[in-house]
Amino acid sequence: MKQVRKPFQGVLNIIRFNWHFYIIALCLVLVMFYTSGYFENPYTSFIYIFGVLVLGSIIFSLFTSLYIYDLSGLYSLYWIDQNSKDNIIVNINAGFDETSYLLQDKFKNSELIALDFYDPEKHTEVSIKRARKAYPPFPKTKQIKTSNTELADNSADIIFVILSAHEIRNENERTAFFNELKRVIKPKGLIYVTEHLRDLPNFLVYNIGSFHFHTRASWLKTFNDAHLKIRQEIKLTPFISTFILDKNGNTH
Repeated sequence: MKQVRKPFQGVLNIIRFNWHFYIIALCLVLVMFYTSGYFENPYTSFIYIFGVLVLGSIIFSLFTSLYIYDLSGLYSLYWIDQNSKDNIIVNINAGFDETSYLLQDKFKNSELIALDFYDPEKHTEVSIKRARKAYPPFPKTKQIKTSNTELADNSADIIFVILSAHEIRNENERTAFFNELKRVIKPKGLIYVTEHLRDLPNFLVYNIGSFHFHTRASWLKTFNDAHLKIRQEIKLTPFISTFILDKNGNTH
């Protein structure tokens, strides 16, 4: 079944799943503006300037997110090589799956296996819980642990980990996860890892929220520790990177 993304679905989901943050920020700004009358200059000016900066930061973040998730073509999956057919495709999410239907439509002649490593004891963010309620899982999605996908050795042609691996906060667990992917991927298979990075562009957009992501150096260390080779690195936007990995250093 083909699933078409609705206009503005990305940015609207951000608001829908994180509305409490926006309510808190708006209330904080309103309280600041209200109480500013009890102060004299230059403090009143400082309060207004700070409040405007907070509002401006939120608006800038939402417009940038609109570009990333709705206008950039990220979910058109144009950046995925589709030369081979009749593959075993594995798509791994962390509790919120926006891509399995899209991958199924792109790889019509392939078998798609959807896996979910969401653990309510580790992944306690209320946004994920809201997303899971709003969007039912892809049919036959299997719950797994990051250390065990329950798939056979050398069984997958392509593995996708799209905007989910950063939820593995522990470095050792993250390395173990990629070691597991190395076990599962075929000798000539590919692993696509798509992520925001903790870097300057993402900091300018998401401020302290960017610290939820991992640095590029951290990802490179994880891949190296799991003995995976980077075949290609794609900058989908200034804010999104995709690492294409294999386990034997194959080249085009």
